[in-house]
Amino acid sequence: MGKIKVTKVKSAINRTKNQKLVLEALGLKKMGQTVEHNDTPNILGMVNKVKHLVSVEETK
Repeated sequence: MGKIKVTKVKSAINRTKNQKLVLEALGLKKMGQTVEHNDTPNILGMVNKVKHLVSVEETK
């Protein structure tokens, strides 16, 4: 199982409540903040919901 780094690159202002909750569940609060998660279907689904607000890179 791989890992991914998720970085918040855009603001959540004027976004839906669901998108804000997904960002919070991923652990992203501030702009530029990076978190590392396992590459699971649940996490990938969450990232897909907010793909326009985050950048994703794979790590080993």
